Amino acid sequence: MADQFETIVYATDGPVATITLNRPDELNTIVPPMPDEIEAAVNLAARDRAVKVIVLRGAGRAFCAGFDFGDGFHQWDEVLYTDGKWDPGKELVTNSSPTLGFVPKFMSLWHSPKPVIAAVHGWCVGGGSELALCADIVVMSEDARIGTPYSRMWGCHLAGMWIYRLGLAHAKELALTGRALSGVEAKALGLVNDAVPFERLEETVFALADRLVTIPQSQLTAMKTVVNQAYMNMGLGSTQLLGTMLDGMLRNTPDALEFIRLAEQEGASAAVARRDAPFGDYSQGERPNPENVLDVQPRR
Repeated sequence: MADQFETIVYATDGPVATITLNRPDELNTIVPPMPDEIEAAVNLAARDRAVKVIVLRGAGRAFCAGFDFGDGFHQWDEVLYTDGKWDPGKELVTNSSPTLGFVPKFMSLWHSPKPVIAAVHGWCVGGGSELALCADIVVMSEDARIGTPYSRMWGCHLAGMWIYRLGLAHAKELALTGRALSGVEAKALGLVNDAVPFERLEETVFALADRLVTIPQSQLTAMKTVVNQAYMNMGLGSTQLLGTMLDGMLRNTPDALEFIRLAEQEGASAAVARRDAPFGDYSQGERPNPENVLDVQPRR
């Protein structure tokens, strides 16, 4: 099955499994069947008794630049559109489903009995940030950028990890502004575990993985489970359901429809530039170093 993946590469090296998002020319933006393939790869690792730790990473210049809406999201026609028009009811059925929705597939990382470490470089925005933050441990390169531009238009927190990883002050500010954070800032705010120079990113991530695999699998699973359950008891599941419902609603407001009309007529870059101009970030501000590129095969 691992040989049949279209958008990811799955590999194992002893007790470490690696899931690499593999659409480098498109900054690993999310299209079908990527969410399904991520979930399938996590399940492969979970069933493999030789694997004890999973590393999630992206090939090319970015970890993941979010969902690909450059074609008006028509790659999702089967689950979002009816007669050529966005169908909010169809979206509700899809995204509230524990088997069809995007969030449950991202949360396969969270629910995996084996620890997941995300290695984040370049852009990690929108749905890409939701995906990365479902991992147990997140290490960023210092120049990487993580954020939720959908906070300004066309979306709402789905996986909820931005909220639960931050204290109230920062969670509220970032929910309202959606501003981009460098790896250094994200570490300082407690959103991610570490930020290192790009040249040390994979070294740091795989060194941590190699330490974790020395611990018995039962210990790793138990310690991950007790922490996860504490956050589930805080209402993580309810927050995700609410975020999913609001996300769908916010894609069908007059402002959102105008945003999509502009993207279709003038290009996604024009719509994004207008959205980001007041904040001076993402398309309008400092960006990750484009020369920081990860190969499909990790450098261990």
